[in-house]
Amino acid sequence: MTGPQERAKTSADEPGETRAGYVALVGRPNVGKSTLLNTLIGEKLSIVTPRAQTTRERVLGIYTVEDAQIVFVDTPGLLEPRYLLQESMLEQALLALRESDLALLLLDPTDPEETFPAAPALDALRRRRDLLVAINKIDLAAPETLDRLAAWARELFGVEPFRVSAASGQGTGELRDALVARLPASPLLYPPDEIAVQPVRFFVAELVRETIFEDYHAEVPYATVVRVEEFHEAEDPILIRANIFVERESQKAILIGERGAGIKRLGQRAREKIEAFVGARVYLELWVKSMPRWRKQPGALRLLGYAVPREQRGSGGGRSSRGGERARS
Repeated sequence: MTGPQERAKTSADEPGETRAGYVALVGRPNVGKSTLLNTLIGEKLSIVTPRAQTTRERVLGIYTVEDAQIVFVDTPGLLEPRYLLQESMLEQALLALRESDLALLLLDPTDPEETFPAAPALDALRRRRDLLVAINKIDLAAPETLDRLAAWARELFGVEPFRVSAASGQGTGELRDALVARLPASPLLYPPDEIAVQPVRFFVAELVRETIFEDYHAEVPYATVVRVEEFHEAEDPILIRANIFVERESQKAILIGERGAGIKRLGQRAREKIEAFVGARVYLELWVKSMPRWRKQPGALRLLGYAVPREQRGSGGGRSSRGGERARS
């Protein structure tokens, strides 16, 4: 992700012709950042579930009009981390906040006591002069709660918040126009017909993980990570093999279900989503493996492709995964 200072040098040759920049979507877990990204882009890129902390990695979505381009960065929720993976998630969110050209803080009036960012994130937000604030879910909130959050935003940040509903689209057009108007002068950062930055296999893994969040409960979805091992796009149907890692053998048994019924249902539902996303037939093969305490081990996070928090980067601790069970769909 190119920083605004670096891009300023490249855009000085022909200032004002086009505008482009990165906009970080930040806020507490479950305030609706992913839903807003999908609405602003017009395509489903970020997975969405009713559960908090669904987003673990930054997801970039691109919105382009004739003379402007916004690269939205959906970030993990600004939370108080309880284990290493959550520390990584918070670090990635704060990094996106530092590197972006604009920042958009989302507030949730349906849970006002849990909508304010934790202290380190709040300090970073207050230092930004280009911060915008939006109150989401206005169609579900009481007017007095909306007014209270608006007063908080004016007092703390000196800005009048936008009022939107990411789910219905209410107010999102005005918000997007305001973001475009505040973009720095810059050439377009990506080809105008692109809407995403991550490869297709990233979104395939996310769709499998979204289905796990929908079909399973308690701790199982949070202890799960999906990684695509093979993606053969030239075949018909497209052949996809993915590993689902969990932390305990008991979680593995829950995912698989009695006589494999659970993993079969998961594969079928995930395959339907993936086929809709790629626009082609898919043969999906899922393996379930255990990797003990992967959320708390620097080596395991590194092995799975997550960013290791800065103070843990010299640590090891990764463990090899145990044998898996397979399901085809």
